Amino acid sequence: MSIGVLNNMAAVYAESSLNNAYGGLQTVLRELSSGSRINSAADDPAGISMVDGMEATIASLQQSVVNAAEGQGKLKVAEGALSQVTSMLERAVTLATEASNGTLNKAQDMAANDEYQSILAEITNIGRTTTYNQEQVFGGGIAGMGATTSVFMSDSTTAGVSIDALYFDGLSASHVGDAGGAVQQSGNGTIQYAQAANGDQSTNLAATDLLNSSDAQSALTAINQAIGNVAAQEGYFGSQDNTTSSQMAILNTEIVNQTSALNAIQAVDYGAATTDLSKYEILIQTGISALAQANEVAKEVLKLLPS
Repeated sequence: MSIGVLNNMAAVYAESSLNNAYGGLQTVLRELSSGSRINSAADDPAGISMVDGMEATIASLQQSVVNAAEGQGKLKVAEGALSQVTSMLERAVTLATEASNGTLNKAQDMAANDEYQSILAEITNIGRTTTYNQEQVFGGGIAGMGATTSVFMSDSTTAGVSIDALYFDGLSASHVGDAGGAVQQSGNGTIQYAQAANGDQSTNLAATDLLNSSDAQSALTAINQAIGNVAAQEGYFGSQDNTTSSQMAILNTEIVNQTSALNAIQAVDYGAATTDLSKYEILIQTGISALAQANEVAKEVLKLLPS
């Protein structure tokens, strides 16, 4: 074997191995400090594409849960308002039953009617003033006109879109309750409320009064019908409330599963990483020692030169 100093190959090999060890150590330290196995596209080109897609999916699902909760909040506001309407209608039943009796005099009929008209005015007021997020709940406050609130849920893909179109019918003394409608699914996957084929199924109490026994009996029939219509509307709100809770549960389950899959791809295996850390620290120490030794050996050539 010839002896030369033009290329100290032992030092070159030692330096190359030392550089590789330094690179490995930097990668391990980056993983340990970030908790992520993939910190750049170079670490795992296919993996980072999956990670980005999953993170977008999880973000969309999390916001979808919020969207559903907001829709549920509006439903609960509407339910609460209708429960008050039912309580007032029950009082109206008592007044109408009392006024239907022929023993009341005119002054007593007028007193009963005054309270009854006050109840009707308050029902209209509830329809006008019940709001959610500064917006009127019942049909935008327009008597007889319904309004739809679309609850949008998605996993960030077109195929994963679900829309629950919540329907809030108008509420006033001339438009009490909503019956006969049905929930159906449209061709594009939107869940929506369809009114009865024979038109509006509310009750008009605005023209009723308790001024005499005959009018009171007619009003009693209408009030009982209105109570049934309000109950049907409350039933719709309640069913949609339950449906929204189920949708939220499904979304939360999907978030957990997506997060678990993301963790499997992205998270650092700290057991393996700490083992690599020890390995690279040892390789760096031995590499530095080997490089120093290789440089020292090259100096032995000087002994061959004449003094």
